[in-house]
Amino acid sequence: MSSEPTVAAAAPAASSPTPAAEVTSAPAAEPTTAPAAPPAVEAAPVASTVEPTPASTAKSQEVDEPEPQNELTKKFTEQEWAALKQFRAALPEVFKTAFRDKEKYTLAPIVLWTVTIDPSGAKDAKASVVLMKFLRARNLNVEAAKEAMIATLRWRDEFDIDKAMNEEFPQEVFGDLGHIYAHDKQKRPVTYNLYGRMSDVKTVFGDKQRFIRWRIKLMEEGIKLLDFETVDQIIQVHDYEGVKWNSRDANSKAAASEISSIFSAHYPEMLASKFFVNVPTAMTWIFWLFRPLLPAATLAKMKVAGHGPHSIGKELLPLIDAKQLPKQYGGEAKAPFTPS
Repeated sequence: MSSEPTVAAAAPAASSPTPAAEVTSAPAAEPTTAPAAPPAVEAAPVASTVEPTPASTAKSQEVDEPEPQNELTKKFTEQEWAALKQFRAALPEVFKTAFRDKEKYTLAPIVLWTVTIDPSGAKDAKASVVLMKFLRARNLNVEAAKEAMIATLRWRDEFDIDKAMNEEFPQEVFGDLGHIYAHDKQKRPVTYNLYGRMSDVKTVFGDKQRFIRWRIKLMEEGIKLLDFETVDQIIQVHDYEGVKWNSRDANSKAAASEISSIFSAHYPEMLASKFFVNVPTAMTWIFWLFRPLLPAATLAKMKVAGHGPHSIGKELLPLIDAKQLPKQYGGEAKAPFTPS
């Protein structure tokens, strides 16, 4: 799960194909015979016919229809497929619970992160990838994944994601703070958060909710670049060049805390790696101080990459091709935010 740093406002798989379903045949029905005929005529057995029920037909289809596959679903383990099938069967309950406050709500497909999720349980490879994110974030605990998805659907509805995506934020305040530029060697988009570019901390964080809407929009724009067929995660680079320890105020701390909670709860398994670069020494010590408190899965995705192009490049170039990496981080690209 992604976790935003608390030092400043923050930005914020592996498996086998579907196991063959085991089919067991029902015990043969006892034959029935017609009533005894007169001795001169031997009675012929009467064949019995059983009409299939809707339930038996659905079960047969579940057994017979193979799972749609893409490059990501082919990496699911057998345990993941088993959990996914349980989770998918529970989608009507998830949707009804999430949207129970909506007047006259009826079950219908929704679009989550550009992917259509159908509560009827229709099989779809991209939908499987999205659902697996909730499961992996909860260690394949289906009940916990259901609760997480319910909370996420409610939050997105209350937050009004579409409204945030259509909002225009002042360029003079947020224009230099966040950029999505190029991709890594696995085609995962890279988001750069430039905290040292804040000309006025009070202006950026004075309206905390505006900052959070801006940051959510940046996250959603990165997710729109994922195809959920070969790529389903992003890379983040947090650049603290020019940030001073005493530049933090109560609003910036509160915003960092809230956005971190949002990303952790409502954007499961979206982050592949997070690099902290040009971090002031005092902040580096804080990172190491809190290291024992962070989950192992989170720590595995986070790395302090040093200062300057040479040191940063040693960490990023194995992941990002030089032609895709901005010069200030050890690459060859001149990004729109590369200093002139």
